[in-house]
Amino acid sequence: QVQLVESGGGSVKSGGSLRLSCAASGYISSSYFVAWFRQAPGKEREGVATINKDGTTTYYADSVKGRFTISHDNAENAVYLQMNSLKPEDTAMYYCAARVSAVPVLLGELLYPDKYDYWGQGTQVTVSS
Repeated sequence: QVQLVESGGGSVKSGGSLRLSCAASGYISSSYFVAWFRQAPGKEREGVATINKDGTTTYYADSVKGRFTISHDNAENAVYLQMNSLKPEDTAMYYCAARVSAVPVLLGELLYPDKYDYWGQGTQVTVSS
């Protein structure tokens, strides 16, 4: 079992920044990936960014490349999402998810929700214009 707890959401104006945190506990395998997803009302859940256990592999959705940065702190077992240049369209509930499966997948598939095994409760991000 893996438990995930998100924090750091809030309300900011367009162009502002936020840093989301995901604290993980429980069994963490060497093939571990952690991703951030988001879901706006009436829309499907969208993969934002993912990172592997040692931080050597990251992958971003095109919509956030150059603005968001995912990072991992092994000592704290935490994953962060630094979000800069925020836009109103970034408004959503942001979820942290963990993948523990060792089955290989294509890098792009790591932003598909069905590739993840554990989910946090989410943290709300609201960007006003």
